[in-house]
Amino acid sequence: MGIEARGGQGPRGKGSLRRLVKRLTTDIDELDADDLSEHVEAENARKACDCRSGEEVTVLGRLRTVELSPRDAVATLEAELFDGTEGVTLVWLGRRRIPGIEPGRTIKAQGRIAMRDGQKVLYNPYYELQTAT
Repeated sequence: MGIEARGGQGPRGKGSLRRLVKRLTTDIDELDADDLSEHVEAENARKACDCRSGEEVTVLGRLRTVELSPRDAVATLEAELFDGTEGVTLVWLGRRRIPGIEPGRTIKAQGRIAMRDGQKVLYNPYYELQTAT
């Protein structure tokens, strides 16, 4: 009787074993995407894949890249935010650096979605740095 419970037959045993097997056999990017998708729903944000050009949106995700892109003498800080479904490029015009905006950081951004070269973009978004979870 006690052996069965220890062997994964208890009320939490089967689910825990499935989650462990999934974590061990799934690609790290897929696990990260699943985790981010859960946080998006919890923070009342929209999934990037559901956002359309011209809409006022709030998105939440992890910054994959952050780079300075000088365009015709105007500094532009660009960051790719990934929420588990799709990427959104965040663009701050006239900025060379913003404290806390760095790869791996989770942020919530708000603004109006635009399209640039077929990619979703938020220009000068309002943003909140999120604590690590």
